[in-house]
Amino acid sequence: MKLSELAETLAATLVPGQGQPRESAAAVVIEDVSAIETAGPAHLSFVANPKYAHLAHNTRAGALIVEPGFAALKTPTLRIPNPYLAWSQAIGLFHPAPSYPPGIHPTAVIASSATVGARAHIGAYVVIGPDCRIGDDAILLPHTVLYPGVQVGNRFLAHAHSVVRENCRMGDDVTLQNGAIIGSDGFGFAKDSQGRWIKILQSGPAVLEDAVEVQANACVDRASVGTTHIASGVKIDNLVQVGHGSSVGENTLLCAQTGLSGSTVVGKGVILAGQVGAAGHLTIGDGAIATAQTGIPSDVAPGAVVSGYPATDNRTWLRTVAALARLPELLKRVAALEKLLGARSDRS
Repeated sequence: MKLSELAETLAATLVPGQGQPRESAAAVVIEDVSAIETAGPAHLSFVANPKYAHLAHNTRAGALIVEPGFAALKTPTLRIPNPYLAWSQAIGLFHPAPSYPPGIHPTAVIASSATVGARAHIGAYVVIGPDCRIGDDAILLPHTVLYPGVQVGNRFLAHAHSVVRENCRMGDDVTLQNGAIIGSDGFGFAKDSQGRWIKILQSGPAVLEDAVEVQANACVDRASVGTTHIASGVKIDNLVQVGHGSSVGENTLLCAQTGLSGSTVVGKGVILAGQVGAAGHLTIGDGAIATAQTGIPSDVAPGAVVSGYPATDNRTWLRTVAALARLPELLKRVAALEKLLGARSDRS
């Protein structure tokens, strides 16, 4: 694809390299995308993080996607306000997602009371239980299982071995990656008089709104009563656990190995980085960010950036960590001062 065509497709401004005629830059042929360190003359790459800006001056890439105000380069550039988003779109141009033709594999088992929308692709050994309702253009890949009463909107994409339990509901454009489990039983047990743990029935479904993606081997548990609710645009990374009765607000990111205990309320636009743990029965306000491995035992204010355990202001945590590194030196100094003061006391 010529660079001029790429610029038009991405709605970017084509800027020739230093001393390069515009016609020459427009005619550059791009065959693939690549990381900036490994890109060659037929590759498109990008710079969005200032930490990698220096690499742009020595790259062999045929062209780069950068912000409008990026420094002039020898390499032709496509300039656009959001280079990372444009980069993701460029990847799709050169590596389009697989397409799955409509049809039902002969090994699929679909209950007679289930309804499947138009143009569905139902793969091998898929099971669709009684009273399920699936919208148009669904793709269910091999070994996907929908329990009875599941309701799913249009353009549902379920990768192999994903499971949706009974009566769960999902909106349009929901994606389940391999092994995702929606509506598994919440972790609820009550102790009887003999000290035995008795299971509490988990009667409430998990509800996912539009454009939610749940990635590999993540679990969204059903509620004991009410619902576990995932709002529109939420993205749930691999190996995340959303506990029963939790609620996650719009466009929130739950990164890998994050765990929400039961009845956690997470606001809109929140980012919980890898291995964040929330104790449950607490609220994380809109726009809050918890850095990796933060432990959250109580409410987090809207817009706060927290780190460490127990979760505290990120700047305070960074100062604490810096001080911790100096602790052995400080202990030596304290010991030396104690020794000096002791000697003076003995002389007096």
